[in-house]
Amino acid sequence: MDDILAGFKRVHLCHQPTALEEMPRLTKALNGPRLWIKRDDCTGLATGGNKTRKLEFLMADALELGADIVVTQGAVQSNHVRQTAAAACKLGIDCYALLERRVPKKSAEYEQTGNVLFDRMFNTKIEFRPAGLDMNAEAKAVTERLKSEGRNAYFIPGGGSNEIGALGYVSTAQELLEQCKAMRIHPKLVVLSTGSAGTHAGMIAGFHALKCDIPILGISVRQPEQVQIENVYNLAVKTAAQLTDKPLPREKVIVDDGYVGDGYGIPTETMVQATNMLARNEGILLDPVYSGKGMAGLIGQIQSGQISNDGDVIFLHTGGAVSLFAYQDQFSPQIVTH
Repeated sequence: MDDILAGFKRVHLCHQPTALEEMPRLTKALNGPRLWIKRDDCTGLATGGNKTRKLEFLMADALELGADIVVTQGAVQSNHVRQTAAAACKLGIDCYALLERRVPKKSAEYEQTGNVLFDRMFNTKIEFRPAGLDMNAEAKAVTERLKSEGRNAYFIPGGGSNEIGALGYVSTAQELLEQCKAMRIHPKLVVLSTGSAGTHAGMIAGFHALKCDIPILGISVRQPEQVQIENVYNLAVKTAAQLTDKPLPREKVIVDDGYVGDGYGIPTETMVQATNMLARNEGILLDPVYSGKGMAGLIGQIQSGQISNDGDVIFLHTGGAVSLFAYQDQFSPQIVTH
């Protein structure tokens, strides 16, 4: 298969290809279908995760423009900010991050542990913001202020989710299809968590450019179904336009918003159950914000019969297990004393 990204600027940050592993015990526990997991939690940079693939293209663009600092934003326990900060350290530039207090009723420790601990270890300049602001606009304003102070600042949107960053998941789409061919797997469905839209849009654009019709189901972790479909579709169209002239049908964007719960980053019972189920059956750690809710959606759709119990299904693990430390109350077993 020819590399459809051969002409794009890119820096090496990611351990790739990431493994495609069978999950036989989870398959048995759910009575099928045959389940697989694409291990993008193992991309290598600062405990790994999906944002590393996006940053290969975003950081290449930043360096091409002579940036000496990158500015980005995310929620307090942002996997994206952690990986961006690590990439900046690796490439010898600075990182400035705005963290939105998006998840309500969290203790002070929530802003010290998990991803935030790593952000500080990577010498990130951090500012906190209240919930509900246009965080990309806030980060763009900081970028302009830094430029006025003489810095060559480069803005990276939340999640690395623009048509440059989404190329990282065009790369994954191609990699995954090559693995399926080599392993003689014929998946009927790919399932992933969908949030800032870049991973979902990149996968759709990649499959589209490669003439692959395997459906991709996005389990929303924040937005209602129609809002998320619109966000993903708009970015997928921009991403695909860099690769092919063939129009991308809107029906390729499939979203299930039934596992968001009370909101972004707010734990749900199904997320906790799914995360524990994967840990205890396959020894794999998910995260409570993205992949835990994504896995809850996959399990829920199998149990409800929306996904039939035949064939092969691939789950894309986007990483982020370090944020489990910020949600330990949801996962710590009760101590029984006698």
